[in-house]
Amino acid sequence: MRTFYGPGHRRGGWSLALLVALGAMPPVHAEPTHTVAYDRHSLIIDGKPTYLWSGSFHYWRLPSPDLWKDVLQKMKAAGFNAVEIYFDWGYHSPRRGVYDFSGIRDVDRLLDMARDVGIYVIARPGPYINAETDAGGFPGWLVDTGGKPRSPDPGYTAAYQEWLTHIDRILARHQLTDGRGTVLMYQVENEFYDDSPDGRRYMQAIEDKARADGITVPLSGNHNSSFIDGVGAVDLPGQDSYPLDFDCSRPERWNAVYDFSRERRELTRSPLFFPEFQGGAFDVWGGPGYEACRKLTGPEFERVFYEATMAAGSTMQNFYMTYGGINWGWLSSPGVYTSYDYGAAISASRQLTPKYDQQKLIGYMVRAVAPLARTDAVTTSVPDNGRLRVDARMNPDDGTRFYIVRHDDALDTTNDATHLRIAQRGAKGITIPQQADTAIHIDGRDSKVLLADYRFGGQDLAYSTSELLTQLHIGQRDVAVFYGRHGEDGETVLRYASKPALRVIEGDVATRWDEATHTLRLNYRHDGLARVAVGEGNGSLLLLIGDNDAARRFWQLDTAKGPVLLSGPYLARQAVDKGNEIALTGDTERAGDIELFAPSEVQAITWNDQRIKTDTTPSSSLQGHVDGPLPVTLPKLTSWRVTRAAPEIAPDFDDRGWLATDRTSSPNPYWEHQLPILDSDSYGYHHGNVWYRGHFKATGKERSIILAANTGVHLGNHGIFTAWLNGHYLGNNPSGARQFAIDPSWLKKSGDNVLSVLVDNTGHLQEEHSGAFREPRGLISATFADAPTAIQWKIQGNEGGENLPDPVRGPFNAGGLYGERVGWHLPGFPDKGWSSTPLPRATDIPGVDWYRTTIHLDLPADQDVPIALRIHDAVPHHYRALVFINGWQVGRYNSDVGPQTDFELPPGLLHAHGDNTIAIASWSTAYDGGLGEVSLVIQGNYRTSLRPADVQAPNYKTKPL
Repeated sequence: MRTFYGPGHRRGGWSLALLVALGAMPPVHAEPTHTVAYDRHSLIIDGKPTYLWSGSFHYWRLPSPDLWKDVLQKMKAAGFNAVEIYFDWGYHSPRRGVYDFSGIRDVDRLLDMARDVGIYVIARPGPYINAETDAGGFPGWLVDTGGKPRSPDPGYTAAYQEWLTHIDRILARHQLTDGRGTVLMYQVENEFYDDSPDGRRYMQAIEDKARADGITVPLSGNHNSSFIDGVGAVDLPGQDSYPLDFDCSRPERWNAVYDFSRERRELTRSPLFFPEFQGGAFDVWGGPGYEACRKLTGPEFERVFYEATMAAGSTMQNFYMTYGGINWGWLSSPGVYTSYDYGAAISASRQLTPKYDQQKLIGYMVRAVAPLARTDAVTTSVPDNGRLRVDARMNPDDGTRFYIVRHDDALDTTNDATHLRIAQRGAKGITIPQQADTAIHIDGRDSKVLLADYRFGGQDLAYSTSELLTQLHIGQRDVAVFYGRHGEDGETVLRYASKPALRVIEGDVATRWDEATHTLRLNYRHDGLARVAVGEGNGSLLLLIGDNDAARRFWQLDTAKGPVLLSGPYLARQAVDKGNEIALTGDTERAGDIELFAPSEVQAITWNDQRIKTDTTPSSSLQGHVDGPLPVTLPKLTSWRVTRAAPEIAPDFDDRGWLATDRTSSPNPYWEHQLPILDSDSYGYHHGNVWYRGHFKATGKERSIILAANTGVHLGNHGIFTAWLNGHYLGNNPSGARQFAIDPSWLKKSGDNVLSVLVDNTGHLQEEHSGAFREPRGLISATFADAPTAIQWKIQGNEGGENLPDPVRGPFNAGGLYGERVGWHLPGFPDKGWSSTPLPRATDIPGVDWYRTTIHLDLPADQDVPIALRIHDAVPHHYRALVFINGWQVGRYNSDVGPQTDFELPPGLLHAHGDNTIAIASWSTAYDGGLGEVSLVIQGNYRTSLRPADVQAPNYKTKPL
């Protein structure tokens, strides 16, 4: 059974042609259309079964649009043919009815980049996305509404359909099915498991809305066993899998490999699809740090677990995350900190890791071996070593066989060998009665995908105990790259009708022709790169056999005239065929040679627009030398200015412009019908720190006050609030209530007394069908324990609340500290009147201090230099700091919690050529606060074709504050 989607597809909605006729969509012009179908084996794109190898990327965690293309190019270069993208409702909507798709929110530009790079897009517009982000992607203004979320509730329905109207309009004009983009699939909701009639009506309503909005690609889901059929069913059901969970504190720990074969058999209409398979793990405040997460889910994990799903028959795998990014501003949900590196294949600083190399090794094979997209499980010989497991699959159309070999127990770290009997087929009809009996070596926590009976180009592979990286036809010859673990022996057997010409160009390779079986046998040890030429002229084969390290240095690039193969650089981005010249772009981390395998008519190479001198090698490739990056030195951060910055503490501070907490009702189900209503969301302050000032007339009986606040509790209690009475420090507390003692001498028995409370907001909880995202933030209640004295409260958060004075940086950049409200974080603020100070600096005065410095950078124009700001405390102190670069809040540092000390400064926010303003707001929550040593650190240095532009945003002189 095959299900088909084309440009006029209609399922529970209107066809594209009808929408155009009604004027709901612009007419589709002459772009070539494409079809997207599927059967139980795989996706079928334009009639071709396609293995989906995809990774997740969040554009909203990288607020420098030119860097989006950098990440997409790196994914494409690793063999990914798709990227999965969440679209964050709250990121685009600061208040109801207002939607922003410009600047750092320009998803039209993002989708154009994906099209230009040549990578499919799995769109995930929610409405709910989870993703360890504030409220799971719900906008802040939705907190202060009623009605059950993620249900057919009319109020919620009106809200989410407003969002879908806007985002669907953009996604619809980038669909593969009408030829204007590469959006391949559209996910309905996210991790939604409510199988009740209301849950099904809700899912169906989203699907109907998508179709009405012109979405014609297949609708997918990650709802595990839900919504496979019936009302609300999606076209491509999928399930998420995180086999090692999220505990990075024990990175050596593994769980057993789950066999998804049963799930594969139960799917009769669609492929086995993993919308989220573990690509790393999120870390929490006080956690071990992301390098531990990267170790937990490292290359060994990728080989064993990713190939195990392949063995079960999956042909649709997406890895969450491939690039995580940063929770800049107040993007995160409670529990996770600024970095969202995720231990992913590409680090938060956009650097390639060993995990990237491993994903490329598998991804290239997936792309090169088309029969893998359509296989069935077949029986195979039992390995002679009982600790090992062999799963066999075969393409029913061409007979290509796949053997996935690993330890049966994933926890077994023994290094083992086994003999595998591979059924043989003769060359061009020659019958071979016997079977090949070949030795396979498997280390503990390793896996291999081995091929047999595989035809590619003009070649016929009987089998190989090496893994295939890629095969491609270049000019008049086939080129194949095989690899294995360093020092292991390997064997490759090819079939030919007659004995071919043979030449070992490089390496120690033993060859033997067997006339009886018409097979050519090659035996070797994986060490460096061996080269063997088989045959001559048109249809010949260049066989490249290396170890893992040699294999990872290869890059396959597409040109208009066909693929080319490049070896050597840190990264290869693009190749353009210009007749007798190939124009290459990419990155180098050091000077060295590159080698290009291209058609014979290619006689020259340019690298990043520079012609390089080349020589022709014995392998008929072109080899030349490319330069590495120049050394870079960063300025020392020694000239700091500082000022006290919490005037709200002072009793005589003028708060007449603040909002009175005078609401008498709330639609929020969490409201317990008590007055006054104090939570910050009720007054439009959804993100960042919030100040409260409470005025009261003292009776003399006030001996203590009970203050209760909710700062966000999830995976630890790391929020905090601090309180003062008439300028005297009362103390601090995490989320919850605390009774603070009052010194009677602090009270004014006649006149106005003022309580000042600064409350942290670590974000809104993610929504799991219970309305938890509406849990209130800020001050919740305040009562004197000894007297019924009334308190009149006022509140102040970010300037303007939902009416943002700085829409460029948006709702998540803004907080309620005094310095933020008056622009101290912005470039151009005149801080000459502040005091000079060295760092580190200690203070015994609880409150807020602001620090500023300006540096000038002039980095080489053709270099990508990831830079981070580091805060170092010799011993932990009780303070937390907000880090701003040129007005962008890029870090939240908790000295006494950790673990993050280095904060990425993305190019575009950081000006590589010009002045940069660093501002740090340090909130001392006890008597041992201050700010530690601050420095800039180089995370990497690469010569590159990347040229990110500065992101334009208001400075102090142009701010509308």
